[in-house]
Amino acid sequence: MTEALLELKGLSKAFGALKASDAVDLTLMPGEIHALIGPNGAGKSTLIAQVAGWLHSDAGEVHLLGRNVSHWSVAARAGLGLGRSFQVSSLASEFSALGNVLLALQAREGGAFRFWSPLRGNARLRDEAMAVLARVGLEDRAELPVASLSHGERRLLEVALALAIQPKLLLLDEPMAGLGPEGTRNLTAFLRGLKEEAAILLVEHDMDAVFALADRISVLVYGRVIASGPPEEIRQSAAVREAYLGDSLC
Repeated sequence: MTEALLELKGLSKAFGALKASDAVDLTLMPGEIHALIGPNGAGKSTLIAQVAGWLHSDAGEVHLLGRNVSHWSVAARAGLGLGRSFQVSSLASEFSALGNVLLALQAREGGAFRFWSPLRGNARLRDEAMAVLARVGLEDRAELPVASLSHGERRLLEVALALAIQPKLLLLDEPMAGLGPEGTRNLTAFLRGLKEEAAILLVEHDMDAVFALADRISVLVYGRVIASGPPEEIRQSAAVREAYLGDSLC
């Protein structure tokens, strides 16, 4: 039986009386896009932050590639193959698109930011960074500062940074946010082709993109998973429709 790349066991997190994560169980399998959907305030980003290690859970466990990483740092989880792109941008605005990818490659190899100047002259890493940018269609924007990039281009650059660490799985928090129809189509096509290389746990509000991409969907409401299954099963679920989707996806 194929082992899950990511397994959440009873993950719980509360902020005072608010249960942001309520005994969440979830798995991500190799070659899969597993979408996590739910209304605003359902706890989706809180759950992603716990998986990434930015936020520690009150109870439960995070297993990554068969190892319990519940108390591991963000960097240690990344070193095991976890890449992530958050809803709030983590780009270094003072650097170019190429510079941001070079920083990600430097972090992957254990380098420190004080070695920035020699890094620019490292032909191997520069070639690798350009290859990563080419994968997301940004090779022609490599030398532009982040501030000069469009919103859609910055979202693609965030995905490029996640890819730079050669992840085995990706956490993507609303990658389609702010993209126009063409940008959404392009990113959807890219992610569909990426999943065999890196399985994806996807948080997304764009339901067209979710149903086009997801192999499985879990629905989070008030911190609890109320349904999990194939897209058509979720689409037809009366409980999901009542809690979140309404009649728009019937």
